Amino acid sequence: MIEHTVRSHRSAEDFPYEEHLAHKIARVAADPVEVPAETAEMIVNRIIDNAAVSAASVLRRPVTVARRQAEGHPVAERGAAVFGVPGRFSAEWAALANGTAVRELDFHDTFLAAEYSHPGDNIPPIVAVAQHSGASGRDLIRGIATGYEIQVDLVRGICLHEHKIDHVAHLGPSVAAGLGTLLHLDVDTIYQAIGQALHTTTATRQSRKGLISSWKAFAPAFAGKMAIEATDRAMRGEGAPAPIWEGEDGVIAWLLSGPDAEYTVPLPAEGEEKRAILDTFTKEHSAEYQSQAPIDLARRMRERVLDATGGDFAKVESIVLHTSHHTHYVIGTGSNDPQKFDPDASRETLDHSIMYIFAVALEDGDWHHERSYAPERAHRPETVELWRKISTVEDPEWTRRYHSTDPDEKAFGARAVVTLADGTVIEDELALADAHPGGNRPFAREQYIAKFRTLAEGVVDDAEQDRFLEAAQALPELDDLGALNIELSAEKLAEAPETPAGVF
Repeated sequence: MIEHTVRSHRSAEDFPYEEHLAHKIARVAADPVEVPAETAEMIVNRIIDNAAVSAASVLRRPVTVARRQAEGHPVAERGAAVFGVPGRFSAEWAALANGTAVRELDFHDTFLAAEYSHPGDNIPPIVAVAQHSGASGRDLIRGIATGYEIQVDLVRGICLHEHKIDHVAHLGPSVAAGLGTLLHLDVDTIYQAIGQALHTTTATRQSRKGLISSWKAFAPAFAGKMAIEATDRAMRGEGAPAPIWEGEDGVIAWLLSGPDAEYTVPLPAEGEEKRAILDTFTKEHSAEYQSQAPIDLARRMRERVLDATGGDFAKVESIVLHTSHHTHYVIGTGSNDPQKFDPDASRETLDHSIMYIFAVALEDGDWHHERSYAPERAHRPETVELWRKISTVEDPEWTRRYHSTDPDEKAFGARAVVTLADGTVIEDELALADAHPGGNRPFAREQYIAKFRTLAEGVVDDAEQDRFLEAAQALPELDDLGALNIELSAEKLAEAPETPAGVF
């Protein structure tokens, strides 16, 4: 990897465009280097993972709205598939619908470093354009490998959240780079697409603060849609604001740490394989990633707490989760969000409340993508009582491990201190979620397929499940990428909620 120093430049400075970060990323995207077998295998796993969470979310209202928006843009030739329905639709609208389905339940892959991200958000827009363009399975693998690579590299080097900029600002450029690889575009065209994609996908983090709405699911899908449109314009000869990151009025100078700041972004050297997807990790539980290890920790501690309390959680005086800065301030009590203790809060808010999540996981010894968030579950009086006894504190050691670049130290866990009314203290800690590559039960192909089967049960017919899994696992030799879509029966689709008419 080559570490590139990125800083703001005044307009009067001599700063050739070949030195722009967007141009360096474009060169990585245009590099014809082959994709290693391990990367290709993991790409198949993540396509299966995305399909799993899409099956679980396809009948939910936000996903239904996005699907119906896409259905308002049918095409007679080419086009892309929309999850759940037959037909072909405009690629950018298919990307919006499928991206919303993937993101709705907060249940797909993650990468955490200087910034946060869900790199699987790259897959829907790149697949949509691949289907529209008639690309091969090999082309798609190469495009997705680039999308993951650029997403992870930007997340390693540039923190957005400290300036309250949403992490989708790294997604627009990574999708544009992935599309450049997929479509075999030249460096200059990819450069312009990246600049446009970044310029049109910067937004604040209010989408993840306070009363969190369904826009949290739409936000990355919208970024993918914008990246497709940016790439289309660049292919037609249109340019972008430049230098987009380093300009005097650019992203670094005015949205991030200012004109005197420097960032270091690692990128593969020419001819270096794209392996970043191997550093990412998926979720076993439908909740924000920092809650994955605490859910497993709660399940592990449950028997000890039950034994000590005689099964009466009312005897718990307090629970303090010692954890990282991110966990404390984003999904913990450091956020100062009263909604995180509100039984009437939205599902999106509850999956960003580690206090609620730990309480339910401790009581149930399990976590379910629907039952654990059901209104009647959140309103259970004994749950509310326990929930409001839970708090978080930042522990510098967990923060250090969160940001560590050493894979043997990097961790996203917590130490739980349960104090009972009689003074008994029960403590335990867990650094990594069980499903993490370094965890107790790391996910491999078998676990991805099992996750798909579990979430698709009762939603996708068995024969359609079989057909999809066969197609996905044959991706390197797959010619018809439409086979990566999943169609639901008319009877199952009819269970989707009614929604008001819109513009389309």
